[in-house]
Amino acid sequence: MAGNIMLEVVTPDRSVVSEEAQIVVAPGEFGEFGVLIGHTSFLTTLKTGMVRYKDTGGSERAVFVSGGFSEVLPKKVTILAESAERRRDIDLERAKAAMKRAEERLAEASRREDIDFRRAQVALQRAVIRMRIAGAA
Repeated sequence: MAGNIMLEVVTPDRSVVSEEAQIVVAPGEFGEFGVLIGHTSFLTTLKTGMVRYKDTGGSERAVFVSGGFSEVLPKKVTILAESAERRRDIDLERAKAAMKRAEERLAEASRREDIDFRRAQVALQRAVIRMRIAGAA
């Protein structure tokens, strides 16, 4: 089916993306899903990951999202994310520092009860995804 679909990525405090796309691929809670114009409507939760899309010129774009929801309609995909960042907005040094801190916490978790292992895992995952989007991993 020819045509573009509208993509909206919003957080509680701002609009991150509002543009037409040829295809959108997002990290659903139960696996990635892809959407083209005319897709069947559905609503799903998102996990932390990368939303990828092709803009109208055919260029690949990527956005980091940390949880949230996606509403898919035949002509529009809306991503309501807890947080989201475009590639150009990712601070690579900050992501590297977060990854190092998370790795240190995970290494200490077996020796200390006061470290939240799951929280450190999630922090590491966020840092790795940000670095992958920024092109450093």
